[in-house]
Amino acid sequence: MNSHGKKMIAPIVVTIVMILYYVVYFGVLIALLDGFWKILLGVFPVLFAAVTIKVCIERINEIKKGEEDDISKY
Repeated sequence: MNSHGKKMIAPIVVTIVMILYYVVYFGVLIALLDGFWKILLGVFPVLFAAVTIKVCIERINEIKKGEEDDISKY
């Protein structure tokens, strides 16, 4: 595995862990609540997962372009 491949592992693992956390956390809340809250809390994990995946894809693209240390720009 090349150096870019190794640097992509962490963002992917963090993304998977975050999505699993959202699904489990909100799944428990959905199971406990009724009515409007159940619908509202069903939307949040989907939105959070979409944002997390988008950020992961952006980070992978940065790594592929060679911007491993993007914090140094600031």
